[in-house]
Amino acid sequence: MKIKILLAFEQIKMREGLRSLLEEYDEFEVAAEADSCESTVALTGEYKPDIVVIDAAMPGLSSIEATRRIIAIAPDAKVIALTMDLERRSAVEMLRAGTSGYVLKESAFEELVDAIGEVVAGNTYLSPPVVGLVLGEYVHRQLSEETTIFSTLTPREREVLKLVAEGRSTAQIASEMDISTKTVDTHRQHIMDKLNIRGISDLTRYAIREGISPL
Repeated sequence: MKIKILLAFEQIKMREGLRSLLEEYDEFEVAAEADSCESTVALTGEYKPDIVVIDAAMPGLSSIEATRRIIAIAPDAKVIALTMDLERRSAVEMLRAGTSGYVLKESAFEELVDAIGEVVAGNTYLSPPVVGLVLGEYVHRQLSEETTIFSTLTPREREVLKLVAEGRSTAQIASEMDISTKTVDTHRQHIMDKLNIRGISDLTRYAIREGISPL
């Protein structure tokens, strides 16, 4: 069964470009296109898509409220927001509204297919800069508080987590710390085990739930 997708962008060229990209894959079907948040909500009710790819900055009804309504109408639908501007307040509010993916527009044609695969599998997908944006400040604050669960991490694990929160790749962390990528992966796994969290995206959601520093 194909994954049914609704594309929601005011710009026709953006919709056409993403449609062309997705139509290269047999498992995807672009079932509908919307040019406003209001029409996105209406078409969600009509087509019941598996995935809604929405521009985070469409005019009219906010994409945050649209996301809430989409999930209310189609609880099984996964929303992936695309954004031009990397702004912490918007990212956090979209995630709180129930967005499963948050991708920078400049990376959309490289990341969207992977993002869809992740959210269909039940995971959260965030572009690396988004992870650093919403997680970095929270992690840095928690690492300085001895009474938190973060105090169970070793100094090396804290350093790895700090760099992950800044959006560094495994290779970049390995280079900066002068260790192997395998060692970085091991530290990351220990961090996840100690925090009882499966992945960086889940850690980001945890940070949001627990309260990132005031927006």
